[in-house]
Amino acid sequence: MREPLNRVRIIRTKIVLLNEIIADFNGDISQALLDEKVFKPAILMHLVAIAEQINKLKDENAFAVLEKFSMADLKGLSDMRNFIAHDYEGVDMVLVEAALHQGLPRLQKTVEDILCD
Repeated sequence: MREPLNRVRIIRTKIVLLNEIIADFNGDISQALLDEKVFKPAILMHLVAIAEQINKLKDENAFAVLEKFSMADLKGLSDMRNFIAHDYEGVDMVLVEAALHQGLPRLQKTVEDILCD
């Protein structure tokens, strides 16, 4: 179980970094996403990195960890990663903003619950 928990810790680190970016813009994610040079790429890359850790958990058959995440969150992360990786310029920033506002707190709670068990 050690390796899966390390992956969850990486996810937690990415969530912390996303929250720091959001805080830098006083919670205005849309402003952060307008910064093409630093913040938009950072936000999108952190989302990809989170999804990659989830994929590695799947590859490692870490079902005891994965079952603690909602299926909707796992699918959303996978879809977001695919959109970012395969159509970067076509990614709908409104969806990214909604995912960060609504999904990130839920994901953070799940991660913290896993790490506290």
